[in-house]
Amino acid sequence: MTKLAVLDKTGKKVSDIKLNDEVFAIEPSKSAMHLMVVNYLANQRQGTQSTLTRSEVSGGGKKPWRQKGTGRARQGSTRAPQWTHGGIALGPKPREYGFDVNKKVRRLAMKSALSSKVAAKEMIVLDDFGLDAIKTKEVADVLAAIKAGKKTLIVLPEKNDVVYKSARNIEGANVTLVNTLNVYDILNCNTIVVLKDAVAKIEEVYA
Repeated sequence: MTKLAVLDKTGKKVSDIKLNDEVFAIEPSKSAMHLMVVNYLANQRQGTQSTLTRSEVSGGGKKPWRQKGTGRARQGSTRAPQWTHGGIALGPKPREYGFDVNKKVRRLAMKSALSSKVAAKEMIVLDDFGLDAIKTKEVADVLAAIKAGKKTLIVLPEKNDVVYKSARNIEGANVTLVNTLNVYDILNCNTIVVLKDAVAKIEEVYA
C-alpha cells in the first residue's frame, strides 16, 4: 500500500497514512480524465445565446421592389439574411451542452486523477487546520508551512464554514467537500491538500 506522511499545521510530520491502492495507485486513464474535464466544462455552459431568424426580426412586410424589370436581383423582403438589419442565417439558438458520462468511466476518471496527483507527489495529507475562528492569515500560514503550490485545492470531509471563509480570499486556493470533488478541480491545481478524515471518506466512496 502507498504511504503518505500526515502533516500538522506547522508542516511537521505527525504520522503516516496508508492509502488504498485501488483509489490512489492505479494506472491513470488519460481518456477517462479528458472526457470528464470536457463534461465538466460543457456543463458549465449556459447555452442561452440566441439570434433572430428572418421570421423573428421586425419589419420587412413589403416587397422592396417589383419582381421584374428593374435590372436588380429579385427580393421578397428587406429582412432576408443578406440585408442589413435582416435575420441571421444558421445562428445559435438556446441549447443544452451537457452530456452524461457512464458511472464506471466517472469513477475511473476520479481514481485516475487522484492517482496521478499521488504519483506526482502533489498530494498532501493534513491532520487538521485547527481553526477556532475565521482567520485568513492562519490558513495562508498553514499552506505556506506545508509548501502547497500556487493553486491549491483543499478537500474537507464535511462542511466547515470557518475553513471555507478563511480560505476564500486566498489567491489560488479553492475549498471543496468529498461529495463535490471533481476531476477538473483536481487536475486544475498544483497541490491537493486533503484532510486526514477526508481520505477515509474518499476511499469509502471509490474503493
